[in-house]
Amino acid sequence: MERLTDAAPATDPALLRRVLGTFASGITVVAALGDDGRPAGLACQSFASLSLDPPLVLLCVGKGSSSWPAVRAAGRFGVSILAEEQRAVCEALGRPGGDKFAGVAWEESAHGAVRVTGALATVDCALDTVHEAGDHYLVTARILELTAREGGSPLLYFRSDYATGAFG
Repeated sequence: MERLTDAAPATDPALLRRVLGTFASGITVVAALGDDGRPAGLACQSFASLSLDPPLVLLCVGKGSSSWPAVRAAGRFGVSILAEEQRAVCEALGRPGGDKFAGVAWEESAHGAVRVTGALATVDCALDTVHEAGDHYLVTARILELTAREGGSPLLYFRSDYATGAFG
């Protein structure tokens, strides 16, 4: 087991990525309709429940995201929790620029949020707060509506690679 020492401070990016990569996380797509009526979105692994009363979620978005400004401007967005068979969706939404939704099935919710078809669950959100936090934005959002499908397993990210998990 490697230890942090004065020779390997916690700010070493390679070590930080390797250690924090041992925490498996689900993968989501955060998406909204842009001003042009087309979906804008990004893959996001930093997503969590924040509060039950009021119902809030949080997510972290890199400041360099080219899609976040459109999602933020929309004010309402969907968070689609990806299923293990949706790796291609994650790869499409994880790449920079271009039409990320080319070939990705999606629908607009009654709240104007974008939901990825086939996701394990979706959370329609209204933007609450955005805080600067290092090289990311920490975003809180109010939950407007929830959906979940029966069955399925999550697409996970673990040690800088995709993984799946079966839960009973």
